[in-house]
Amino acid sequence: MMRSLYSGVSGLQNHQTRMDVIGNNISNVNTYGFKKGRVDFQDMISQQLSGAARPGEEVGGVNPKEVGLGMTVASIDTIFTQGNLQSTGVSTDLAIQGNGFFVLKNGEETLYSRAGVFGVDANGTLVNPANGFRVQGWMAQDVNGEQIVQTSASTTDLVIPVGQKDPPKATETVRYLCNLNKNLPEIPENPTEADIMKGTWQTEIDIYDSYGNTHQLHMDFQKVPGNPNQWTVAITVDPAAEVATETRAGIGTTDGVNNVYTLNFDNLGTLQSVTDSAGNTSNPTGNIILQASYNVPDSNPDADGNPYRQTINLDLGTIGSVENTITQSASKSTTKAYFQDGYTLGYLDNFSIDQAGIITGVYSNGSTRTIGQIAMASFTNQGGLEKKGDNTYAESINSGMANIGEARTAGKGSFLAGTLEMSNVDLTEQLTDMIVTQRGFESNAKTIQTGDSMLETVINLKR
Repeated sequence: MMRSLYSGVSGLQNHQTRMDVIGNNISNVNTYGFKKGRVDFQDMISQQLSGAARPGEEVGGVNPKEVGLGMTVASIDTIFTQGNLQSTGVSTDLAIQGNGFFVLKNGEETLYSRAGVFGVDANGTLVNPANGFRVQGWMAQDVNGEQIVQTSASTTDLVIPVGQKDPPKATETVRYLCNLNKNLPEIPENPTEADIMKGTWQTEIDIYDSYGNTHQLHMDFQKVPGNPNQWTVAITVDPAAEVATETRAGIGTTDGVNNVYTLNFDNLGTLQSVTDSAGNTSNPTGNIILQASYNVPDSNPDADGNPYRQTINLDLGTIGSVENTITQSASKSTTKAYFQDGYTLGYLDNFSIDQAGIITGVYSNGSTRTIGQIAMASFTNQGGLEKKGDNTYAESINSGMANIGEARTAGKGSFLAGTLEMSNVDLTEQLTDMIVTQRGFESNAKTIQTGDSMLETVINLKR
């Protein structure tokens, strides 16, 4: 009888613990990144009234007689199933789809979280604005003008320098493609202005000098009289400027040449070679790169007192190819410059985060640059993490060490910008568990009441 009383007490205590966990789950039903808890019960040690007996020759075996002494909490598990994703439209909000955790720093303490409610503080550091915890990752390093992220290095704070200057970049490469009309009329020996206009195909593109000033690169294509597969091309920079700019174009050099070169096509209409005004000819295979140079206005002269010149590589395409190159066929001329890599001075206006966590800065001059990459952590046993409040977890001796690396590698999930992960608490499930827990609590209370009533009957026997 006394055993039943104490069994009922253990049932009351542990069902109260289960109710505490359910209450915590329900209270966090709208907490971003929250992972629900689950209480598992197990029975306690049993008192053996008699042991088991093996079968004999005359009688069979006898099972043990045992009376259980109640129940206890076996474990309180954190269930890391995926929560639903909610679109917010805020570029700094992040959700993790799949396994993994954000890596945060609170001073020197490293914490982990599934809640990606982030923002930028006054110093440009990417943080959780609710508590100031700093998001960890890797900042990009400038290596020969290219932004490289070394994800094998130790993680650091991520700083997004909003308003940072992006210095101007002089145009280094211009690429051309499409077609020159083989049926374009030849220009006669004594042409009128109308003859020149009809027999010339013109292209224009804006390029930039080292100051960020804009210049117009102009090319005039004209068929060579008497040669059906040759075109002469005249290059000028800022043709409408009041002060003429000396422009040159050559193969491998612009020294000793003028601004005219010759395009040679084969009978299939594919580019065969280029010849500059000094008679230098391009290589018989591969890409044709023509150099062009021009005087940069209002610049300091070089050591010899000559005007400062800027050189541009003109990529005319691949010999013998019809893709991404200049061709000659009997259809409308469409050749144009489709790419140049220069830009003027700009400021960091905005940034975006892709699924790998790479932060790309978008500048007011139209250029983009890699700023850094957000780190992601995974654990051998994520259920062994300790909750530290503020939607964070810390390593424990049973979680294993954090495996910190890039998203979408080694079983890690991916980032989704402008999205937050909701709690994985299912209200229907929790309310049902609440009913079951309540009935279990009431039943254990009834066990104590019944045991008390039986004890009262025994006491009354002496009357």
